[in-house]
Amino acid sequence: MIARRYWLLIPALLAAFGCSEAPKEAAAKKEPAKPPEPVTGRYAFYQMFPAARAWAVDVQPIQITSIPLKDVPAAKGKYGAWQCVFVSPGKGRMKTYSYSVIEAGGSLHQGVFALPDERFSGSLGQAKPFLVAALKIDSDEAYETAVKKSEDYMKKFPNTPIMFQLELTPRFPDPAWRVIWGESVGSSNHSIFVDATTGAYLATAR
Repeated sequence: MIARRYWLLIPALLAAFGCSEAPKEAAAKKEPAKPPEPVTGRYAFYQMFPAARAWAVDVQPIQITSIPLKDVPAAKGKYGAWQCVFVSPGKGRMKTYSYSVIEAGGSLHQGVFALPDERFSGSLGQAKPFLVAALKIDSDEAYETAVKKSEDYMKKFPNTPIMFQLELTPRFPDPAWRVIWGESVGSSNHSIFVDATTGAYLATAR
């Protein structure tokens, strides 16, 4: 009778061992981690904004700029890192934040990182602070508009890098994305301005 009881326990023990092996097999079959992907400017902005708001309740953006990363190729208005300069009129200070999808070295860290604040005199070049609510059009949408206006240029110079900058200047009533063909504003001979509130094409600069 005792021997029979042991035989009855064997299937239950085998089932228990089988269950314990299942999680190990599932863990072994996990897919490898996906490589970091670039993000839009508006997405990066809203990652940085809470930290900036904690620094100053009256904070406003004044400039958003794309940052190219060798290990995270840019793709149609999306970049591996972005930078935003925020200002506090009440404090008379400005503070630069970055958002990166990877640890890139130097002062560019994965996630949100802030540099020390600086004195703010009311403008940054020609740029003035703008309301957060004015940023309705994302960088990938601005890219699509800019490409439609740049077909001839892109045929002549297909490998020219593209960068983005968002500012509110006296030139336009709303903040505008400047889609820049070239490695900097100064070296570029072709830029497209897109209204960041309405999405409308504004101008071409050469």
